[in-house]
Formats: sequence, C-alpha cells, structure tokens
Amino acid sequence: MTTFAPGPVRVSVPATSANLGPGFDALGLALDLRDRLEAEVTGSGLVVEVDGSGSDEVPLDERHLVVQAMRAAFDELGVQPPGLRLSCVNVIPHARGLGSSSAAIVAGVWLARELVAGGRLLLGDEGLLDLAARLEGHPDNVAPALLGGFVIAGQDPDGSFYAVPSEVDPRIGAVVFIPAEPVSTELARGLLPKEVPHADAATNAGRAALLVAALGGRPEQLWRATADRLHQDYRREAMPETLDLVDALRADRVPAIVSGAGPTVLAFTDATDGLMARCPEGWTALQLGIDSRGAVAW
Repeated sequence: MTTFAPGPVRVSVPATSANLGPGFDALGLALDLRDRLEAEVTGSGLVVEVDGSGSDEVPLDERHLVVQAMRAAFDELGVQPPGLRLSCVNVIPHARGLGSSSAAIVAGVWLARELVAGGRLLLGDEGLLDLAARLEGHPDNVAPALLGGFVIAGQDPDGSFYAVPSEVDPRIGAVVFIPAEPVSTELARGLLPKEVPHADAATNAGRAALLVAALGGRPEQLWRATADRLHQDYRREAMPETLDLVDALRADRVPAIVSGAGPTVLAFTDATDGLMARCPEGWTALQLGIDSRGAVAW
C-alpha cells in the first residue's frame, strides 16, 4: 500500500532561458533566480497560497499549474492524496520568457514524487523529465529547470525526451532586461512561419553547434554563436522594443538574444561594465549567474 511522506517537502527551482538565439526548442540554460515552494499532504481539500510574482493573477484551486503538475505525477505514481496544501513564493516573472511555467511544472512533479514514500524508486529522474516535458509540450525549459546548467534537449522519433547537460565556462554570466508588459508564448509562437529558407536553417545549425563550444570555453565566440535566423525577427510584431534592444546591443557586439518566447532580452557577458545602463526606461535589469543546481530541496 502506498503511503505518503510525513510533514512538508520543499523545493526551489531556477528560472530558465531557452533557444539562446539559434538553438530554437533545443537549448536551455538555468539562471540564478529561484521560486521556492512547499507542499504537504492533508486530510482533505486543497489550499494554495501564492506570494510574489503572479500572486494576484494565478488561480488558487485545481487550475493552478503546480497543482496540475502534482496531480499528473500522482497519477503516474498510482495514488492521489486525500488533501493538499501548497505554498509558493514566486520570484520568476510570469510571461516574460524566463521559464515560469516550466519552473511550476518541475516543482509540481518534484514535490509530488517527494510526498510519496518510495517515490524516487517509482518515478526516477528520467521519468520525471519525461513527465515534465509532456506537460510543457517540449523539453528545452524543463530540462535545465530540473537538471541545472546548460542543457541540450529534444525528442526522439518514438516520442521519448532526452536531455544532455553541457559545460558552461565559469567566466560567463548574464544580464536580463525584463520589460514591464508580458507577451504570451502562444502569441509569440503563432507568428512563426511553417517553413523557413534552407539557408537560414543551415546557418542556425552551425551557430547552435558553435554556441555549445562558446559556452563551454570559448566566450569570445558568443556574439557570433548567438545570431539567429529562425525565430526572433518573425516575432518582432509582438515585441518590437525587445527586438530593437537586441539589435542595438548586437550592433555593439554584445551577444544578446530574445529569452525564450520573449519579451525579456538576455545578454551573455563576462563583465558587466556599462551593460546594466543599457536597460530601457520602465524595464528591469538583473545580473544573474548560471545556476548549476536545478531543482533542489531547501
């Protein structure tokens, strides 16, 4: 008979940036900006408490994304608890291209597994990644949120997901420029064409390969390696100020990209002299390290 772990369990999950320029739906990076969550099994009902980002917007019932992910993981584990209490302290901004939904999904499946006695034996790390990727629809954000660091992720023809961590040179950090207004992922994806020129696809393949090398120890190649011809410009209509900032930074040879589906701009750097001052009025600039830990108890 399946039993539940006594007392609350806690997890912190990092923000993530996907695509990283040419690595559309394949490359993702964990950033040192973390949501913290706590959950426990109760006798009945559901209580959801949210502080921080999105606290006045997200539903506080079964529609909450963390709760949905927990329910899916409990189904995988073959059990549903009689009641749940969930508490979230959110730091990752919502709908800004920094992986808030992936952090919620990873947190949910991780918490559910920890709440079931023997959960790690019933649902291993590969199963946890597969479930999180199925819930999100693609693995490029959930993989670094779960594993930390820089991850190359994708889906095999049989439908299974894979995630391969790769090295990040310790000299490399990031500055993110976060606009005040969100852009939905659905809107941003809807602007992408069904087909692209073969030359653009070939160029991006080369740049994505170069980006792996650049992040791993050749940071002087980051500007060249972050050039994109597959998705960023197609999204300009939804986020013109974002693409204007990317263009302006890249004109000065700063390796800047749209973070995920936007509208946040991420600039790789090994020194931030003057870069924070490039933040547009009304936006927020944060200097962040690369987070190597992924989802961890706190």
